[in-house]
Amino acid sequence: MKKTFAFLLLPFALLCACTQMQSRNQPQFDTIEVIENVVIDERSVPIFPRKAALTTDTARRFAIDLPKRCSVDWDNQTILSTLPAQPVEIIRLNKGDDLPEFDVENYSFLKKTVPDVLEKLLKGTRIKVVTTENMPDLISGDINSGNLADAIELICRLGKVYYSYDDASKELRITSRGKWLMKMPQDEYVIMAIIDAMRGAEMRSLLTNWQDKTISFEGNYQTEREVRDIVADVGSKKYLIAWDMDVYRVYPRTDNPIIWMNMLPAFGEKNVRMSIPGVVGRTLVVSPEINTKTLQDFLAQQSNVVLISQGTFVIPNGWQSRFDIGQCSREDRLETDLIIGATGKYGNYADMMKLDAKVVLRTHRGELASYNVPTTLGDNYVIIGIPTHSFVTDPETLISPFAELVIFMSPRLISIIDRNEPAEKLSGDALREYLED
Repeated sequence: MKKTFAFLLLPFALLCACTQMQSRNQPQFDTIEVIENVVIDERSVPIFPRKAALTTDTARRFAIDLPKRCSVDWDNQTILSTLPAQPVEIIRLNKGDDLPEFDVENYSFLKKTVPDVLEKLLKGTRIKVVTTENMPDLISGDINSGNLADAIELICRLGKVYYSYDDASKELRITSRGKWLMKMPQDEYVIMAIIDAMRGAEMRSLLTNWQDKTISFEGNYQTEREVRDIVADVGSKKYLIAWDMDVYRVYPRTDNPIIWMNMLPAFGEKNVRMSIPGVVGRTLVVSPEINTKTLQDFLAQQSNVVLISQGTFVIPNGWQSRFDIGQCSREDRLETDLIIGATGKYGNYADMMKLDAKVVLRTHRGELASYNVPTTLGDNYVIIGIPTHSFVTDPETLISPFAELVIFMSPRLISIIDRNEPAEKLSGDALREYLED
């Protein structure tokens, strides 16, 4: 019996030994994770899909002027301030060499294209006219006397084109587009106003050198004329209009929307002065009693408030500009696609001094809403009722249907005065007398 047990025990021991050897020799497999058919372990290298050759989002948003635009000192806001007038010089670039000192007398042309007029004018000289564009516009004129440079400048002006001269090749090149350099004033508000007005006129090829206060831009005859009009309007006794703003996303604490009618008992009816509906949302014109602090206190009673964006934009009186929320966004949120555009003019409005503004909200998909807002200087705007779902593109979302966008806008004036007058901040009786002047 003992022998039989020993024989049975021996195979069992051999089996255990083999099992232990196999376990020692068997490789140990780590836990692996499969994501979209890609095997990931601690030694693997992530594989990403190839991206198109496009500027990255953060590089695209880079701009030197953002620190000047993306902050507002609400504790030191002045509704009207003054700046001394400063000249703005516009110089056309790439004109090439000086033209020969030829005299032009008794030269006339009738319903001819610019290249034809110039070729006839330069006949008998070694200068040839070069153009790579079709210029079908017909021009007419008379030049009694003058030099060659003045004559060619006049002809090109009539045809709304530009020239450059290369003396080495004796070529006069004609093109419909030009390039300019603007020597700007030293005050950054004036620079921002001109830049914003140019952007509002859909000019995109702007290069600003904040060190030497210059802007270079390209465009056609219409571009040049609009820029000169903008500069002409930034003159003596003219106004710049600035808007400081906060942009909030508001989350109701319950499954109910914000009760905006509660503003009336909270602030008093005299402090909510106008209610202007749009296709979407509504603009409330409110007194200075309703500011960023009191508005946030009111909203906090019903909701959670998140500051999405904050900033400033400036335009010359009567012009238009835009504020891109995404440029000054605190986070990459749905609403950062939103653009707030505004036109404004301060002056006589039915025998009252008013700031007559139009505010437009739009995204890349088109206009969302617009509001015509005539206000007294010192009033603020509160745009309410813009659903956050207006910016949702997916069929489903975790965002409450009662979440909404709230925009607080505070306009102010910057008056451009004669250079000999001292620049100052005006308030009280001095402000009233200045505005009535």
